[in-house]
Amino acid sequence: MTYIGILITFVLIENFILTKFLGLCPFIGVSKKMDSAIGMGFAVIFVMSIASLVTWLVWNLLLVKLELNFLKTVTFILVIAALVQFVEMVIQKISPPLYKALGIYLPLITTNCAVLGVALIAVVDKKMNAIESFFAGFSAGAGFLLAILLMSSLREKYETEWIPKPFRGIPIAFVTAGLMALAFMAFDKALLKNLLGGG
Repeated sequence: MTYIGILITFVLIENFILTKFLGLCPFIGVSKKMDSAIGMGFAVIFVMSIASLVTWLVWNLLLVKLELNFLKTVTFILVIAALVQFVEMVIQKISPPLYKALGIYLPLITTNCAVLGVALIAVVDKKMNAIESFFAGFSAGAGFLLAILLMSSLREKYETEWIPKPFRGIPIAFVTAGLMALAFMAFDKALLKNLLGGG
């Protein structure tokens, strides 16, 4: 698969939020304000990119050679947790307001299933090479950023619009996420074939 194909696949066709429903906790929790959504989106891009590369190294140079494939999930979670701690320390040092705005959701990247999902899909299932795995992680993070920015812009508009009381807050966020997921169903492998040709 070409790099453009990987980008289109992980941003639109297999968007982890809107087609696989992974990583919904930070998606719903941090999409109330655009500033927080941007910060979370870039933090997820960084973690997904580096986690995909490091998990590729761990998988191919350690687990496969020692025939410890059954440890992949635990090992990948440990790698992701260490990376999130690193990102947390960097953001706390560089941007305390962003660190405060992200609050509990930053450590929750550790349990963000989308980060583990892209590592398992790119490294183990699709058997991508190291650069492709890194780019798949970057693309999946970009898909997360796209989804959370779309949701954040809509939720900020909802603040100024009248919404029936039972739908205010989280219920309207879930309805919106569902409608966005329906819209993303229009992106399928036929789109990739039409854009890039071949199979």
